[in-house]
Amino acid sequence: MAGNDGAGVRQPRRDAMGSALAVLNRLASTAVLDRFGLRKPVERGLYEATRTGFTAVGAASRTFASAGKLGKPQRLPSAPQRGLFDLTPTEEQQMIRETVVDFAAEQLRPIAADADAKCDTPQGLLSLVAELGVTLVGVPEELGGLGTERSSVTNVLVAEAMAHGDMGLAVACLAPSAVSTALVLWGDETQQATYLPAFVGDNIPAAALAVQEPRPLFDPFALKTKAYRRAGGFVIEGVKSLVPRAAQAELFIVAADLDGRGPALFVVESGSAGVTIESDPAMGLRAAGMGKLRLDKVALPATALLGEGKSDVYTECVRLSRIAWSALAVGTSQAVLDYVIPYVNERVAFGEPISHRQGVAFKVADIGIELEGMRLLTYRAASRAEQGKSYAREAGLARRLCAEKGMMIGNDGVQLLGGHGFVKEHPVERWYRDLRAVGLAEGIVLV
Repeated sequence: MAGNDGAGVRQPRRDAMGSALAVLNRLASTAVLDRFGLRKPVERGLYEATRTGFTAVGAASRTFASAGKLGKPQRLPSAPQRGLFDLTPTEEQQMIRETVVDFAAEQLRPIAADADAKCDTPQGLLSLVAELGVTLVGVPEELGGLGTERSSVTNVLVAEAMAHGDMGLAVACLAPSAVSTALVLWGDETQQATYLPAFVGDNIPAAALAVQEPRPLFDPFALKTKAYRRAGGFVIEGVKSLVPRAAQAELFIVAADLDGRGPALFVVESGSAGVTIESDPAMGLRAAGMGKLRLDKVALPATALLGEGKSDVYTECVRLSRIAWSALAVGTSQAVLDYVIPYVNERVAFGEPISHRQGVAFKVADIGIELEGMRLLTYRAASRAEQGKSYAREAGLARRLCAEKGMMIGNDGVQLLGGHGFVKEHPVERWYRDLRAVGLAEGIVLV
């Protein structure tokens, strides 16, 4: 109940349904929903918003300044622990998932081939998602968001649904929420007050989590990017690769080895002296507009260090990122399965559908079997993470299985289409290229 705390009337805390209504009320007058034909699916399921953040290009000269003083950093509490092993999504999570699936089918899938060819995400898509205010749920209520507890499972469901439309576009859309999630999980009161208000406003900054480095057999725990303590702060230098929408990003969270003692995370603004960007399109994920982030003796203030440089903070960052990549693999692999089933049933050779051949039918069945295993491991890792339980083993298993079997599913999808699998007329070749990234990409997305 509301009560008087001496400084005014304390507002009652919003429950999940109250948060849902807050988002829907905000969306009710958004004309863009009608323009893109999204009002019906949004009103049906997006009461809690498609919670992960999406990019919206802002001015590169944006200045991040503290909006006020926080007495202490705000964290989302762990989700309630479940007594039974049950990974069935709740009714609310299922509604969110269905909404994002509709959005991915209507907005991502039709533009994916063009975005892949141009190596860029259309600004119209990013603006549309930004207008929906979907980053609010991952930020605590005390900081202007709608979050009430950690929600790794819901974030996994959203990432999976987005990747079902297109993995490259999903990465571009989810990249900023990796930064806001990191700030919520590990930022101190100064960092949260300075940067998080931008993620709950109308002009969400393009932002990215940069861990990957351009070298073979990259190990996220043996970084070549270095940071050194200096009077009043730090100096950081090195090169990061596979940075989504790097040219537009205004804020980075960069992984670097601190004083030779191990990896740590740093908040780096794009306007800092010594920060340069160059285009670096890869084999897959081309729609995400990947680039290299070069750091040439960039001076950072003392407040740039995230999580006090603790090793367990960086380790958790890597593990949560790997769960997110597993979710992306599940979504894209499901897209492959959904595409090849009607194809093999309709493709006729020697007077009958090719699905009547055991070699084809068994391969499709294998895709379905491996996909369910990938999904189960990914959901279990996310469930343990959001409940505050240990999840290192589960995250490792999910990443290993999704990297190996996801690539296999992409390859089998191309094989099942025969010559059609090799041409861009069909999307399976693009999904195959994207799925190969799951085994090597580190950072970028976070749950």
